[in-house]
Amino acid sequence: MRFVPGHIAPEDPGPSPRLFAFHRRELLVSEANALPSVETIDALGIVAARTQYLGAWDGEHCFSAELPADFKPPDGYATRDLRMLFGAFEPDLHALAGRAVQIVEWDRTHQFCGVCGNPTEISTSDRSRACPDCEIPLYPRLSPAMIVAVERGDEILLGRGPQFPPGIFSVLAGFVEPGESAEEAVVREVYEETRIHVEDVRYFGSQAWPFPNSLMLGFTARYVGGSVDTSHDAEMEAADFFHVDALPTTFPGNISISQWLLEDFVQRHGKKND
Repeated sequence: MRFVPGHIAPEDPGPSPRLFAFHRRELLVSEANALPSVETIDALGIVAARTQYLGAWDGEHCFSAELPADFKPPDGYATRDLRMLFGAFEPDLHALAGRAVQIVEWDRTHQFCGVCGNPTEISTSDRSRACPDCEIPLYPRLSPAMIVAVERGDEILLGRGPQFPPGIFSVLAGFVEPGESAEEAVVREVYEETRIHVEDVRYFGSQAWPFPNSLMLGFTARYVGGSVDTSHDAEMEAADFFHVDALPTTFPGNISISQWLLEDFVQRHGKKND
């Protein structure tokens, strides 16, 4: 493990710990998309509203920081959404930045108890805050979501939401609801969005997705019945089954589990396997 999580900062974090400084949900980077050092941030007179200890990356202590609401990047620096920084960082470091922004947002939004309104305190035993009176622990929010490749022989079910770029299709996804398993969410979401029935739901893999705080649980599933119909669902603009040799335009790259599911489908059903 290159990264070892922790929640209590060491007394001596070393001469130059790694810092992920966020203004709202955007990371402070140089014009070359590099993380500024702590020495650089101090020299620029940037003062964080709050900081959080993350753990150690290759033995180097790491912190996240919440920049003030009125923060303006100095010359030579900018704040950028993590989506813009795919490829700028190595994947493991980008994932650590995703962890950092979620911890910053959790800390910012749980300063007070939701029951009595008293200030909360940081726990010394785990990653939580708690009201000293109510003693209700407040952990970082994590929203499980399923994402699924529905297969019908050499065809795959793809859809597009109204928020997608023009012409782009992807596999179906949706949040897990209280009281249901991830597999049950697959069956429900596919039917709700397309009126397609599926079975043989099988786990594929997972990916932390900090936009804003999802854990994507990937599955494959097999078509068993129904005709595609999206007229009842405002979240689904269009959907259809596409043959492996006639796929529509999908999101470029190979950074997300939606792309991994598509790549796996093509590898198993494409021409090169004929």
